[in-house]
Amino acid sequence: MISLRSLPVTLRALFSCFLIIIGIGYLDAVAYLFLVDVQPSKQVGERVVQGISEKYHGSTSGTRLEAALRGTMADKLTSEQRDQIFQWVHGGATREGFASVQPIFTQKCAPCHSPQSGLPIPPLTSFEEVQKVTAVDTGLSLLQLARVSHIHLFGISIIFLLTGAIFSLSVTPVWFRVALVAFPYLTIVMDIGSWWATKYYDPLFAYIVIIGGALMGLALAGQIFVSLWDMWIAPLTAAVRAKPQEA
Repeated sequence: MISLRSLPVTLRALFSCFLIIIGIGYLDAVAYLFLVDVQPSKQVGERVVQGISEKYHGSTSGTRLEAALRGTMADKLTSEQRDQIFQWVHGGATREGFASVQPIFTQKCAPCHSPQSGLPIPPLTSFEEVQKVTAVDTGLSLLQLARVSHIHLFGISIIFLLTGAIFSLSVTPVWFRVALVAFPYLTIVMDIGSWWATKYYDPLFAYIVIIGGALMGLALAGQIFVSLWDMWIAPLTAAVRAKPQEA
């Protein structure tokens, strides 16, 4: 029977390097999500769940511009500048009132939000362009959600195919291996399925997004640590136990 413990040291080293890099990559992804979703919500006094809900479902009480300035762009302006823009938006976002906030857009927004920047973000260099983002925020569009979903479904599934294949060679009970190989795919459905449910059914599904992501991380950690333990630590402990018997 082929097992991780019986593999040549070369293959064990290869598998170990892969698992470690995948683990580091996952931690980097968590850090990115914290900086993009969690930290901006905290800066404006929102709960994480509320921030996730607004990301996918949108905000019925605010515009796209307000959602951005309360979220990912919160640290780009001072509180006074944000309040000034909010006051203009709540006043109807009129062309006449745009002159009072135009310097803020010119200094703080236009350097990145302009056609010259080359970035895939809406330009904010004129009243007509800014007016487009003063509509009610409806969250990610169908196209955006479909694009992000299929990328994650393919990418994460392949990652768990590889980590699961390595883990399946561990010397653990069969029921445990089957459960830990299948469980990550359930968490993928929970996580990505909840994006759609949050968008089109109920914002409260944002809680499932968090739970699914957390369980996915635990499943990946379990596969990685059990595999590494079985390849390196378990043989050493077995050798240590066998020495007294040989003596």
